[in-house]
Amino acid sequence: MSINKSPHRPVLPLTAGLLTATAALYIALVAFGNITDFGSNQQFVRHVLAMDSTFGDEDLMWRAVTSTALQDAAYVAIIVWETVAALVLAAGTWLWARGRFGVARRVSTYGLLMLMLLFGAGFIGIGGEWFAMWQSEDWNGLDAATRVFLMSGVILIVVQLPFREGERERSPEHQREREQEG
Repeated sequence: MSINKSPHRPVLPLTAGLLTATAALYIALVAFGNITDFGSNQQFVRHVLAMDSTFGDEDLMWRAVTSTALQDAAYVAIIVWETVAALVLAAGTWLWARGRFGVARRVSTYGLLMLMLLFGAGFIGIGGEWFAMWQSEDWNGLDAATRVFLMSGVILIVVQLPFREGERERSPEHQREREQEG
């Protein structure tokens, strides 16, 4: 029996689905942790935004956000973003499992881009550079942010890989599309 005629689920969509599930689980656990142990990472966000453990260069310190209300609002926004990303990735996982590969790819892409924006633009760009988080020995999350950014990018590449000839044609979604066209 050749690979293309195998009755088993195509390998690439299965891989994309499992990797999407991995990202969904990770960010769901992060959001859950931030909700149930609000104070731990609240302190992290407050210190990064206040820039109170950086070198204290007066040319940079004007960027500091010292209002605890604004710091907490930023933290809540991060938690909301994480929660929505977890839900989007969970939906993508469900769609991969249902064999709806085209829409699963789109939904997974949105969720993975949400992670890349949060950890790339948010933590690496804004936290790391604008708020000089890289200067802090105590409140530096750049390594963790880089890991999540890279993990999300690798998963995004896998999600975007083209299916082998025949895999798309065997998907239930593609069969429905062909029935609607004809």
